[in-house]
Amino acid sequence: MCWNNTNFGRAVSWLRDVTKLDRVRAAMAAQELDALVVRAPDNVLYLTSFWGMKGYDAVVFPREGEPVLICLEASADDAERMSWTQDVRLFKGYDENDPRPPALRALDLARAAAADFGRVGLELSLGTQAADRMLGEPTTFTKAWFDAWPDAADATPLLGAARALKTEQEIERMRLANELAALALEHVQERLRPGMTEAQAAAMWEGCVHEVGTGFHGQVELARGFALVWSGAGIRTFTATSNRPIVEHEPTLFEIWVCADGYWCDHTKNLVVGELDARYVRLEEDLMSVYTTTTSNLKAGASLADLDRDVRAGLAEIGYPGQPSHPVCHGVGARAHEPPYAHQAVEATMEAGMVLAVEPGVYWPEGGGLRVEDNFLITEDGAERLCRFPDGIVRCT
Repeated sequence: MCWNNTNFGRAVSWLRDVTKLDRVRAAMAAQELDALVVRAPDNVLYLTSFWGMKGYDAVVFPREGEPVLICLEASADDAERMSWTQDVRLFKGYDENDPRPPALRALDLARAAAADFGRVGLELSLGTQAADRMLGEPTTFTKAWFDAWPDAADATPLLGAARALKTEQEIERMRLANELAALALEHVQERLRPGMTEAQAAAMWEGCVHEVGTGFHGQVELARGFALVWSGAGIRTFTATSNRPIVEHEPTLFEIWVCADGYWCDHTKNLVVGELDARYVRLEEDLMSVYTTTTSNLKAGASLADLDRDVRAGLAEIGYPGQPSHPVCHGVGARAHEPPYAHQAVEATMEAGMVLAVEPGVYWPEGGGLRVEDNFLITEDGAERLCRFPDGIVRCT
């Protein structure tokens, strides 16, 4: 374990991940970038191991030399404990001599730290970003941030490609998130009853993740769970948890995410109270046949586009053409959804070290249906499923 080791003479949560940082610098050299200037909380985490509270923080990461972490003054102790950087430059949340918003003070420090570099990369094409530690409200970039480096290159593809391949430390951190997902599901499995609402079931799972996961084995500072729960006819795609009751003899679907100190897992698991209805027995058998075939073929060198084609062809064969409406495979890491994606429009292959969420699903027009999902670590000759909680429909105890 890398917990509570030393780095630059300080006690830090995780040792500097040299493999990760060397990979980024090699990509920077290939693209002739002298420095990256990043602000998305997940990229700040990726490059420094610091997961901020409010998302104002930034990193200037040079191809050669030490990075600079630009950090909200109130988070100085967190940066001291978490970050791999020696050079931490603080700015005030409120400055009696500067009436501007704090993000502009962070920008001033970033501009100064990057002043001596030639070609700079910014997150110009960032599509989504993870939230900070405070709440699900990411602090997004302003025009001033991009205007500060008008000739910047787009660093988002570089970071996406680097992040797609997980290091041993990242996998260790993701295993913690997966373990918490399983523990919380087992907690709910023992307590789910008809008459509870979907919202109560979601709160039970989320509360367990937060309670058990925060401080988990002395390895996780903060764990948060996020759940969408649907039961029976309430199972649909792209809808929200409601106060519908848990339905006996039909699945209750848990679309769940755990974030443990900034590293994620993403699952869809299913519980049933009582004996499973016969139509769901058939659906489970059919969907699991597609899922098992797909996940058995995961390995380095396999086509991501073919994965999408094969899943959708398999679902068509069992009577569900055109399903699902959501993606069937994506990467997981410092975000719950990150590259690579299994889009047919882009030919890309799996590589050893990727962690992929595979999630085929079918949905009935009248409501109801089923989805299964787990996270798989790709290896040279196969894949390892990271969550020990079973796939399919699991009976409550």
